[in-house]
Amino acid sequence: MLSFCLSILLLLATPGPTNTLMALAGYQHGWKRAAPLISAELAGYLLIIIPVATLAAPLFEQRPVLALWAKLAAGVWVFFLAIKLWTIQPQAAGARRIDWRSVFVTTCLNPKALIIGLVIMPRGALAALLPWLLMFALLVLSAASAWILGGSLLRREGGSARTHTLIHRIAAIGLLLFATLLAGAGLRAVA
Repeated sequence: MLSFCLSILLLLATPGPTNTLMALAGYQHGWKRAAPLISAELAGYLLIIIPVATLAAPLFEQRPVLALWAKLAAGVWVFFLAIKLWTIQPQAAGARRIDWRSVFVTTCLNPKALIIGLVIMPRGALAALLPWLLMFALLVLSAASAWILGGSLLRREGGSARTHTLIHRIAAIGLLLFATLLAGAGLRAVA
Protein backbone atom coordinates (compact mmCIF):
# COMPACT_ATOMS: atom_id res chain seq x y z
CA MET A 1 0.00 0.00 0.00
CA LEU A 2 2.90 2.39 0.72
CA SER A 3 4.27 1.95 -2.81
CA PHE A 4 0.77 2.51 -4.21
CA CYS A 5 0.32 5.73 -2.19
CA LEU A 6 3.70 7.14 -3.17
CA SER A 7 3.12 6.35 -6.85
CA ILE A 8 -0.32 7.96 -6.84
CA LEU A 9 0.86 11.05 -4.94
CA LEU A 10 3.78 11.53 -7.30
CA LEU A 11 1.49 11.27 -10.32
CA LEU A 12 -1.15 13.57 -8.81
CA ALA A 13 1.48 16.15 -7.82
CA THR A 14 2.78 16.36 -11.39
CA PRO A 15 1.44 19.37 -13.29
CA GLY A 16 -1.08 18.42 -15.93
CA PRO A 17 -4.43 19.50 -17.33
CA THR A 18 -6.58 18.69 -14.29
CA ASN A 19 -4.11 20.22 -11.85
CA THR A 20 -3.88 23.34 -13.99
CA LEU A 21 -7.65 23.71 -13.90
CA MET A 22 -7.77 23.12 -10.14
CA ALA A 23 -5.13 25.78 -9.49
CA LEU A 24 -6.89 28.16 -11.84
CA ALA A 25 -10.23 27.44 -10.11
CA GLY A 26 -8.60 28.28 -6.78
CA TYR A 27 -7.35 31.50 -8.31
CA GLN A 28 -10.72 32.38 -9.88
CA HIS A 29 -13.04 31.31 -7.08
CA GLY A 30 -10.97 31.14 -3.91
CA TRP A 31 -10.62 28.03 -1.75
CA LYS A 32 -14.18 27.78 -0.45
CA ARG A 33 -15.95 28.05 -3.82
CA ALA A 34 -13.42 25.89 -5.72
CA ALA A 35 -13.34 23.00 -3.22
CA PRO A 36 -16.52 21.34 -4.62
CA LEU A 37 -14.64 20.82 -7.89
CA ILE A 38 -12.67 18.08 -6.15
CA SER A 39 -15.74 15.88 -6.57
CA ALA A 40 -15.55 16.44 -10.35
CA GLU A 41 -11.91 15.37 -10.40
CA LEU A 42 -12.60 12.28 -8.31
CA ALA A 43 -15.65 11.32 -10.39
CA GLY A 44 -13.67 11.72 -13.62
CA TYR A 45 -10.81 9.58 -12.39
CA LEU A 46 -13.07 6.85 -11.03
CA LEU A 47 -15.17 6.75 -14.20
CA ILE A 48 -12.03 5.78 -16.12
CA ILE A 49 -9.98 3.88 -13.55
CA ILE A 50 -12.65 1.42 -12.39
CA PRO A 51 -13.55 0.03 -15.84
CA VAL A 52 -9.90 0.05 -16.93
CA ALA A 53 -8.67 -1.81 -13.84
CA THR A 54 -11.55 -4.27 -13.79
CA LEU A 55 -12.30 -4.85 -17.50
CA ALA A 56 -10.22 -3.00 -20.07
CA ALA A 57 -6.61 -3.62 -19.02
CA PRO A 58 -6.39 -6.92 -20.92
CA LEU A 59 -7.97 -5.29 -23.99
CA PHE A 60 -5.47 -2.40 -23.97
CA GLU A 61 -2.63 -4.92 -23.66
CA GLN A 62 -3.91 -6.85 -26.68
CA ARG A 63 -4.72 -3.74 -28.76
CA PRO A 64 -2.31 -0.88 -27.94
CA VAL A 65 -3.87 1.24 -30.70
CA LEU A 66 -6.87 1.81 -28.38
CA ALA A 67 -4.61 3.41 -25.78
CA LEU A 68 -3.10 5.51 -28.55
CA TRP A 69 -6.52 6.82 -29.60
CA ALA A 70 -7.30 7.63 -25.98
CA LYS A 71 -4.10 9.70 -25.77
CA LEU A 72 -4.90 11.52 -29.00
CA ALA A 73 -8.43 12.34 -27.79
CA ALA A 74 -6.97 13.64 -24.53
CA GLY A 75 -4.47 15.77 -26.46
CA VAL A 76 -7.22 17.35 -28.57
CA TRP A 77 -9.29 18.18 -25.47
CA VAL A 78 -6.32 19.70 -23.63
CA PHE A 79 -5.42 21.75 -26.72
CA PHE A 80 -9.03 23.02 -26.85
CA LEU A 81 -8.82 24.04 -23.17
CA ALA A 82 -5.52 25.83 -23.79
CA ILE A 83 -7.05 27.89 -26.59
CA LYS A 84 -10.06 28.78 -24.43
CA LEU A 85 -7.81 29.85 -21.54
CA TRP A 86 -5.63 31.94 -23.83
CA THR A 87 -8.55 33.84 -25.32
CA ILE A 88 -10.56 34.34 -22.14
CA GLN A 89 -10.83 37.83 -20.72
CA PRO A 90 -10.89 37.11 -16.96
CA GLN A 91 -12.29 40.49 -15.97
CA ALA A 92 -14.96 40.63 -18.68
CA ALA A 93 -18.57 40.39 -17.59
CA GLY A 94 -19.73 36.81 -18.00
CA ALA A 95 -16.18 35.44 -18.47
CA ARG A 96 -16.19 31.67 -18.39
CA ARG A 97 -15.14 30.23 -15.08
CA ILE A 98 -13.67 26.84 -14.37
CA ASP A 99 -16.70 24.69 -13.57
CA TRP A 100 -17.59 21.14 -12.55
CA ARG A 101 -18.11 19.96 -16.14
CA SER A 102 -14.77 21.24 -17.44
CA VAL A 103 -12.87 19.60 -14.55
CA PHE A 104 -14.82 16.34 -14.97
CA VAL A 105 -14.29 16.06 -18.75
CA THR A 106 -10.64 17.07 -18.49
CA THR A 107 -10.03 14.46 -15.81
CA CYS A 108 -11.79 11.76 -17.84
CA LEU A 109 -9.45 12.56 -20.74
CA ASN A 110 -6.38 12.96 -18.55
CA PRO A 111 -3.84 10.24 -19.43
CA LYS A 112 -3.03 9.94 -15.73
CA ALA A 113 -6.33 8.06 -15.33
CA LEU A 114 -5.19 5.43 -17.84
CA ILE A 115 -1.77 5.20 -16.21
CA ILE A 116 -3.37 4.67 -12.81
CA GLY A 117 -5.88 2.12 -14.14
CA LEU A 118 -3.37 0.21 -16.28
CA VAL A 119 -0.16 0.41 -14.24
CA ILE A 120 -0.68 1.40 -10.60
CA MET A 121 -4.13 0.14 -9.58
CA PRO A 122 -4.31 -3.58 -8.83
CA ARG A 123 -6.54 -5.51 -11.21
CA GLY A 124 -9.49 -7.58 -10.14
CA ALA A 125 -13.12 -7.48 -9.19
CA LEU A 126 -14.57 -4.23 -7.89
CA ALA A 127 -15.00 -5.60 -4.36
CA ALA A 128 -11.28 -6.44 -4.18
CA LEU A 129 -10.38 -2.94 -5.35
CA LEU A 130 -12.50 -1.05 -2.80
CA PRO A 131 -9.70 -0.49 -0.22
CA TRP A 132 -7.39 0.73 -3.01
CA LEU A 133 -10.09 3.00 -4.42
CA LEU A 134 -10.79 4.47 -0.99
CA MET A 135 -7.11 5.25 -0.52
CA PHE A 136 -7.01 6.71 -4.03
CA ALA A 137 -9.98 8.98 -3.19
CA LEU A 138 -8.17 10.29 -0.10
CA LEU A 139 -5.03 10.97 -2.14
CA VAL A 140 -7.03 12.83 -4.82
CA LEU A 141 -8.65 14.91 -2.07
CA SER A 142 -5.21 15.82 -0.70
CA ALA A 143 -3.57 16.61 -4.03
CA ALA A 144 -6.53 18.54 -5.44
CA SER A 145 -6.75 20.55 -2.22
CA ALA A 146 -3.09 21.49 -2.56
CA TRP A 147 -3.54 22.66 -6.16
CA ILE A 148 -6.63 24.71 -5.25
CA LEU A 149 -4.84 26.18 -2.25
CA GLY A 150 -1.91 27.19 -4.45
CA GLY A 151 -4.27 28.98 -6.82
CA SER A 152 -6.17 30.67 -4.02
CA LEU A 153 -2.92 31.94 -2.49
CA LEU A 154 -2.16 33.66 -5.81
CA ARG A 155 -5.64 35.19 -5.63
CA ARG A 156 -4.91 36.67 -2.22
CA GLU A 157 -2.01 38.56 -3.70
CA GLY A 158 -4.61 40.46 -5.69
CA GLY A 159 -3.52 42.11 -8.88
CA SER A 160 -4.70 44.00 -11.86
CA ALA A 161 -6.60 42.78 -14.89
CA ARG A 162 -3.19 42.36 -16.48
CA THR A 163 -2.12 39.95 -13.71
CA HIS A 164 -5.33 37.95 -14.14
CA THR A 165 -4.73 37.68 -17.88
CA LEU A 166 -1.12 36.64 -17.26
CA ILE A 167 -2.23 33.84 -14.90
CA HIS A 168 -4.67 32.54 -17.53
CA ARG A 169 -2.02 32.73 -20.26
CA ILE A 170 0.54 30.85 -18.16
CA ALA A 171 -2.06 28.14 -17.49
CA ALA A 172 -2.88 28.04 -21.22
CA ILE A 173 0.80 27.61 -22.12
CA GLY A 174 1.10 24.76 -19.60
CA LEU A 175 -1.92 23.03 -21.13
CA LEU A 176 -0.61 23.60 -24.66
CA LEU A 177 2.72 22.01 -23.74
CA PHE A 178 0.92 19.03 -22.23
CA ALA A 179 -1.30 18.68 -25.33
CA THR A 180 1.78 18.81 -27.55
CA LEU A 181 3.46 16.07 -25.53
CA LEU A 182 0.37 13.88 -25.79
CA ALA A 183 -0.06 14.43 -29.51
CA GLY A 184 3.66 13.95 -30.15
CA ALA A 185 3.70 10.64 -28.30
CA GLY A 186 0.63 9.50 -30.18
CA LEU A 187 1.99 10.51 -33.58
CA ARG A 188 5.38 8.87 -32.91
CA ALA A 189 3.59 5.65 -32.02
CA VAL A 190 1.64 5.76 -35.29
CA ALA A 191 4.73 6.53 -37.43
